[in-house]
Amino acid sequence: RDFCRPVCPAPDAAQAGAADTDGVTERLSMSSMREAKDLSPLAPASFDAFAIAAPGLAPLIAAECIALGITPRDVSPAGVSFNATAEQLFTVNLWSRLASRVLVRLAEFEARDFATLEKMASRVPWHLVLSPGAAVRLRVTCRKSRLYHSDAVAERVARGITNSIKGSQALGRAKDDEEDDDGNTQLIVVRFDHDRCTISADSSGALLHRRGWRQAIAKAPLRETLAAAMLAACDWNGEVPLVDPFCGSGTIGIEAALRVRRMAPGLGREFAMELWPGAYAPMHEQVRATARAEQLPSVGAPIVMRDRDAGACKAAVANAERAGVLQDLVIEQGPLSDTSLESIGSGGLVLTNPPYGLRISDSADLRSLYARLGDVVRAGGRGWQLGMLVPDRALAAQTRLTFDAVLRTANGGFPVEVLVSRA
Repeated sequence: RDFCRPVCPAPDAAQAGAADTDGVTERLSMSSMREAKDLSPLAPASFDAFAIAAPGLAPLIAAECIALGITPRDVSPAGVSFNATAEQLFTVNLWSRLASRVLVRLAEFEARDFATLEKMASRVPWHLVLSPGAAVRLRVTCRKSRLYHSDAVAERVARGITNSIKGSQALGRAKDDEEDDDGNTQLIVVRFDHDRCTISADSSGALLHRRGWRQAIAKAPLRETLAAAMLAACDWNGEVPLVDPFCGSGTIGIEAALRVRRMAPGLGREFAMELWPGAYAPMHEQVRATARAEQLPSVGAPIVMRDRDAGACKAAVANAERAGVLQDLVIEQGPLSDTSLESIGSGGLVLTNPPYGLRISDSADLRSLYARLGDVVRAGGRGWQLGMLVPDRALAAQTRLTFDAVLRTANGGFPVEVLVSRA
């Protein structure tokens, strides 16, 4: 199927390839344009895409891309780069459980003064991602470059946008990811590194962990992407029971059900690329329809979510219902010591984000809590393993279990590990 109908006129010679302009080497992203003979009026044939990864998640995102039939071009700690058609780009946004955003590179060039930057910014193919009247926010970072003043860089790039796209508005700088999620503006990411300027457009819109179902939250909520990463790192695929005795608002259990039932995490939301000039709504609907058709009717092994807090359990029920997986989960209120793994099965995985001092309060007797967690897992029998997100190996040691680290990442700005006990 070819869902990319033509939209843009053929790029001029200065845009279509590498050129030397006043001694400045310019490379506008070739994969974001067709050759003139193949140009469709609405969308480019291929995008130069980059899936942004939280610390430690890039290899898992690369595996996601491969499972979707996309071959990664490069995997770095910051993320995964790949070439994608419009359909593939939309598919990654729809299906990725782990990526934070998916950017599309529009241009890369060298600039050591503001005059050059402004000239190059005016030649970026903004028409690929911005319609007349578009509102834009810029995120700018500068590293080891002569142009180090990020506000001044943003001003020049914004001028290039407003001069190129009729009625467009640069609404200022986006300071952080949460600030970018209003859904009404196009995020443009500008990065200077050793005098090389890379300009990219965000294809996702709101951060991809915002699936649309988590509206009720409990204390210290876990991002959906991190919960999904824990499941992927533990290689849990629903063949054995899963138990979360500190479920909070239910993120781990809900993500587990979505994973096992093959429910695309982005089905309940929209993406920035759907507003681009080359967007083709029938393709988006077809990809969504295909995703719905691939859903399984139920999970296999039990997924049990427990918490001693009644408010947390209520939030978990509400979130699970919005996610469409309430019928797949057992949600119980009760203390850790009342958790009976033996009654659930002869083996399985306890996967949890237990309390720790950095996250909630140092006043609780955490050592005793972790010791009880170890007792609960041992009482379940040799077939049970414990997987947990912790910032401190000393706390994990209180369980008196032997662990291997399967993922090192960050949670709330703190370094954490996902540890799994040995069978």
